[in-house]
Amino acid sequence: MRTITKVILMGSALFLMTGLPGCKKFLDKPPQGEMTQDNFPTTASDALLATNAAYFTLREWEYNSGGYPILDIMSDDAAKGSNPPDGASNVGPYDNFTMTTSQDGLSNWWNKLYIGVKRCNVVIEKVPLITMDAALQTRYIAETRFIRGILYFDFVRAWGGVPLVTTLEPPLHLPRASAEEIYNQIISDLTYAAETLPERGEYEPNDKGRATKGAANAFLARVYLFKNDFVNAEKYAMAVINSGQYGLEPVFIDANGINGVNGPEAIFEVGALPYEGTESGGNQYANTQGVRGTPNRGWGFNRPTIDLRNSFEPGDPRYKGTVIDLGDTLDGVVILGDAQTPDVTKDSSGTIIEVECYNRKVWTPGDNTATQYGHNRRLMRYADVLLMAAEALNENGKATEALVYLNMVRARARQGNPAILPDITVTGQTELRDIIFTERRHELAMEGWRFWDLIRTSRAGAIMGPLGFIVGKNELLPIPQGEIDISEGTLTQNPNW
Repeated sequence: MRTITKVILMGSALFLMTGLPGCKKFLDKPPQGEMTQDNFPTTASDALLATNAAYFTLREWEYNSGGYPILDIMSDDAAKGSNPPDGASNVGPYDNFTMTTSQDGLSNWWNKLYIGVKRCNVVIEKVPLITMDAALQTRYIAETRFIRGILYFDFVRAWGGVPLVTTLEPPLHLPRASAEEIYNQIISDLTYAAETLPERGEYEPNDKGRATKGAANAFLARVYLFKNDFVNAEKYAMAVINSGQYGLEPVFIDANGINGVNGPEAIFEVGALPYEGTESGGNQYANTQGVRGTPNRGWGFNRPTIDLRNSFEPGDPRYKGTVIDLGDTLDGVVILGDAQTPDVTKDSSGTIIEVECYNRKVWTPGDNTATQYGHNRRLMRYADVLLMAAEALNENGKATEALVYLNMVRARARQGNPAILPDITVTGQTELRDIIFTERRHELAMEGWRFWDLIRTSRAGAIMGPLGFIVGKNELLPIPQGEIDISEGTLTQNPNW
């Protein structure tokens, strides 16, 4: 008999605290003894708790690529950040691709993803056995298949083929499935979710933040884009657009900010409360990147690079929607920064190679550490869908249609100023491909997508080679050495690690 871990049960309660129904009744009940896989879930209320536990995974610190924003740090958009010695040995190696098979964070991410998969499998396997409302039962299963799909999408991009666990009783030593088998499972899960889940507008207000048909279609578009299947990428991106459920925030900073929480642009976001600690409803994702020093909003990791700063078109408001500079005033708070971090770092020739600055996209109003935990991380927003549609349409020989969605993103970015960010009129496929790629950088910078975009478009070697990226090796992360050891040889390492 396997005991369901306490963190799963705690996670169920915490997700309810973010606004889902049933919180008070669950929290008011005294402990009923140890719950096991045999006696949980067995009731309709258990089914809700088990489903919420799957969502809870997305708010745990280790879900975010092991805790630190290594996906941005490995790209040309960001450097390690914080002050020079902080994280030098555990985060710094990701900045120059010197990480090892035992690098800090890898096993945290790997394990958290599998914990999330286990929580999803509990619902998928056990909830169908419960006597309860059939529609709600089906929805819970679809929600957790959606979550399992996005968890395995992280797996396959980070490590390629991994052990595919779709049951609560997998073999003790499960070998790696192929990347194609993982993709097939992802597509199966997300397709089921897209065909089964309600549209966003069909949920009750208390259920805001749950997976929707639109979210599943949007992730299918992202999956197919990564597979270079532009026909299907277009199909699913256009399904989201044509649903009429979403729109762009009028102000760019609201797309990731507090004013845009559960707004028209947020297709799928991770709910959080402004309290320290996951057990209190907080999400440490933003705290890890928050302004260091004065005000004390966090650790200051993931600093925008000079290259990113210089890449924005003149006057693009997205620059200040992405970068916090020293001396900026946000919500009445003056950003003074960290006394132990150089304001400016130069190389031996006197060229500026780094400045102290921070990620604007994780800022939440407040002047203390706790309020930084209240950031709702957007895992999918409508601007991304528009740019995916533009990319797919261009690759499918529909440049004129692609321009419509590309220019919608630019029009929002210019925020009514006709003197900046003019509409794109180029229809040559190659030139437009490069323009869309650059637009993705400026729209989605510091949100964790740049590294994946460089990999999937085969630009990583050219752009990140000077940073230490090795073609044929760094497209994938190493399987954590500890996992290989405990598998007793069942798991094999990725090439060249």
